[in-house]
Amino acid sequence: MAYKIAVVGATGNVGREMLDILEERGFPASEVVPVASRRSQGVEVSYGDKTLVCQALENYDFSDVDICLMSAGGSVAKEWAPKIAAKGCVVIDNSSAWRYDADVPLIVPEVNADAITGFTKKNIIANPNCSTAQLVVALKPLHDAAGIKRCVVSTYQSVSGGGKDAMDELFNQTRSVFVNDPITPEKFTKRIAFNVIPHIDVFMEDGYTKEEWKVLAETKKMLDPKIKLTCTAVRVPVFIGHAESVNLEFERPITPDEARDILREAPGILVVDKQEDGGYVTPYEATGEDATYVSRIREDATVENGLNLWVVSDNLRKGAALNTVQIAEVLVNRGLISPKKAAA
Repeated sequence: MAYKIAVVGATGNVGREMLDILEERGFPASEVVPVASRRSQGVEVSYGDKTLVCQALENYDFSDVDICLMSAGGSVAKEWAPKIAAKGCVVIDNSSAWRYDADVPLIVPEVNADAITGFTKKNIIANPNCSTAQLVVALKPLHDAAGIKRCVVSTYQSVSGGGKDAMDELFNQTRSVFVNDPITPEKFTKRIAFNVIPHIDVFMEDGYTKEEWKVLAETKKMLDPKIKLTCTAVRVPVFIGHAESVNLEFERPITPDEARDILREAPGILVVDKQEDGGYVTPYEATGEDATYVSRIREDATVENGLNLWVVSDNLRKGAALNTVQIAEVLVNRGLISPKKAAA
């Protein structure tokens, strides 16, 4: 069976990555339609060795589309996801618009694939925040084994999480440093070139940023609401790839060797932990890869049953586009939807 797929936001970083991953993984698509805003109508995008022409979201009829992969921002998703879903098309949304809706499943297939059946309530499935996705992939097998009581995570997030404009700003500022041109921050609140910024998204009343709150709320929704979790989210001058320093406190004893063995057997994870020069993974090596990498696994002797981890992943892939496609694969592989044309 083959399914008609629409990719909304097809001209953006994540939308283009979705098109690449659909083709790479051989998704059973009868047709793939790139959709974008009216100003991007007619723009050409690549799908394997094919060139596709973008359609305008405002004018496109989704009534014969089976699955819509959406990466067009929260306001667009809030308005259009229900309209598209009402046409009988399952929407898998990459924005934060629907993640915290009790009637919308928030899914990372390696973590909580069974929760996907709840999509029938609104015909919408949410994809988590990029930094949350890689975190819960690493936490899930360890939580199953020893029960995580508390998690302290510091993120080191690449500029691609802020979109193409953010990547351009890092590039332009870096060039300005070398030619001694003045630097004026635009996308970021401070200079990002050769700097780090402990601020992603807006500040909330409690002093945390929205990005930090997302990690807390989404981890609890997907993994376990009883886990105590705190986060500091930091933007770093890296183009692609998020890294996380993770400190865990468990209910039951677990050694670093046991954790390595558990993680090596877990889906979606590669353990690279040689405890020597270069025996770990950085965002540079993770770019373009599907896996979530775990390194620097070691005991935290300051608490009972404590471990430290270093978690790295390509935020445009597992943090966004790949996870969205994997959700679509779960729908298909579990027979939760049928192609409209086949049904007709």
